[in-house]
Amino acid sequence: MKIVAMDVMSTGVIAYYVLVASRNGLFTPISTDPENAQKIAYADPVPQAVILTAIVIGFSIQALMLVGVMKLSRDNPTLESNEIEKNNTP
Repeated sequence: MKIVAMDVMSTGVIAYYVLVASRNGLFTPISTDPENAQKIAYADPVPQAVILTAIVIGFSIQALMLVGVMKLSRDNPTLESNEIEKNNTP
Protein backbone atom coordinates (compact mmCIF):
# COMPACT_ATOMS: atom_id res chain seq x y z
CA MET A 1 0.00 0.00 0.00
CA LYS A 2 2.89 2.36 0.70
CA ILE A 3 4.26 1.82 -2.81
CA VAL A 4 0.87 2.49 -4.39
CA ALA A 5 0.47 5.65 -2.26
CA MET A 6 3.90 6.87 -3.35
CA ASP A 7 2.99 6.27 -6.99
CA VAL A 8 -0.29 8.18 -6.59
CA MET A 9 1.54 11.12 -5.01
CA SER A 10 4.11 11.11 -7.81
CA THR A 11 1.36 11.10 -10.43
CA GLY A 12 -0.37 13.99 -8.66
CA VAL A 13 2.80 16.07 -8.60
CA ILE A 14 3.41 15.39 -12.29
CA ALA A 15 -0.19 16.31 -13.15
CA TYR A 16 0.09 19.55 -11.17
CA TYR A 17 3.37 20.42 -12.89
CA VAL A 18 1.79 19.79 -16.31
CA LEU A 19 -1.14 22.02 -15.35
CA VAL A 20 1.12 24.88 -14.29
CA ALA A 21 3.39 24.51 -17.33
CA SER A 22 0.50 24.52 -19.82
CA ARG A 23 -0.89 27.88 -18.72
CA ASN A 24 1.43 29.84 -21.00
CA GLY A 25 0.45 28.16 -24.24
CA LEU A 26 -0.87 25.03 -25.83
CA PHE A 27 0.90 24.93 -29.18
CA THR A 28 4.24 23.32 -29.94
CA PRO A 29 7.04 25.81 -30.60
CA ILE A 30 7.40 24.76 -34.24
CA SER A 31 6.08 27.29 -36.69
CA THR A 32 6.20 27.26 -40.46
CA ASP A 33 4.44 30.62 -40.82
CA PRO A 34 6.65 33.45 -39.50
CA GLU A 35 3.83 36.01 -39.70
CA ASN A 36 1.63 34.20 -37.16
CA ALA A 37 4.55 33.22 -34.93
CA GLN A 38 4.22 36.32 -32.77
CA LYS A 39 0.47 35.93 -32.21
CA ILE A 40 0.40 32.35 -30.92
CA ALA A 41 1.21 31.43 -27.32
CA TYR A 42 3.66 28.55 -27.43
CA ALA A 43 4.22 25.93 -24.73
CA ASP A 44 7.62 25.80 -23.10
CA PRO A 45 9.40 22.53 -24.07
CA VAL A 46 11.69 22.47 -21.00
CA PRO A 47 8.97 21.46 -18.48
CA GLN A 48 7.86 18.76 -20.88
CA ALA A 49 11.35 17.27 -20.89
CA VAL A 50 11.54 17.49 -17.10
CA ILE A 51 8.20 15.71 -16.75
CA LEU A 52 9.25 12.91 -19.11
CA THR A 53 12.39 12.44 -17.04
CA ALA A 54 10.33 12.42 -13.82
CA ILE A 55 8.01 9.75 -15.23
CA VAL A 56 10.94 7.49 -16.17
CA ILE A 57 12.66 7.96 -12.80
CA GLY A 58 9.38 7.34 -10.95
CA PHE A 59 8.81 4.12 -12.89
CA SER A 60 12.31 2.84 -12.14
CA ILE A 61 12.00 3.67 -8.43
CA GLN A 62 8.65 1.89 -8.27
CA ALA A 63 10.13 -1.19 -9.97
CA LEU A 64 13.06 -1.19 -7.52
CA MET A 65 10.70 -0.94 -4.54
CA LEU A 66 8.58 -3.82 -5.84
CA VAL A 67 11.68 -6.00 -6.18
CA GLY A 68 12.55 -5.17 -2.56
CA VAL A 69 9.04 -6.11 -1.46
CA MET A 70 9.26 -9.39 -3.34
CA LYS A 71 12.51 -10.24 -1.54
CA LEU A 72 11.02 -9.29 1.83
CA SER A 73 7.89 -11.32 1.19
CA ARG A 74 9.93 -14.49 0.70
CA ASP A 75 11.35 -14.25 4.22
CA ASN A 76 8.31 -12.75 5.98
CA PRO A 77 4.89 -14.25 5.23
CA THR A 78 3.00 -11.32 6.82
CA LEU A 79 1.61 -7.98 5.69
CA GLU A 80 2.33 -6.18 8.98
CA SER A 81 5.22 -3.76 8.54
CA ASN A 82 5.91 -3.77 12.30
CA GLU A 83 6.57 -7.52 12.23
CA ILE A 84 8.79 -7.24 9.17
CA GLU A 85 10.83 -4.46 10.80
CA LYS A 86 11.12 -6.51 14.02
CA ASN A 87 12.37 -9.58 12.11
CA ASN A 88 14.94 -7.61 10.05
CA THR A 89 16.55 -5.44 12.73
CA PRO A 90 20.00 -6.61 13.90
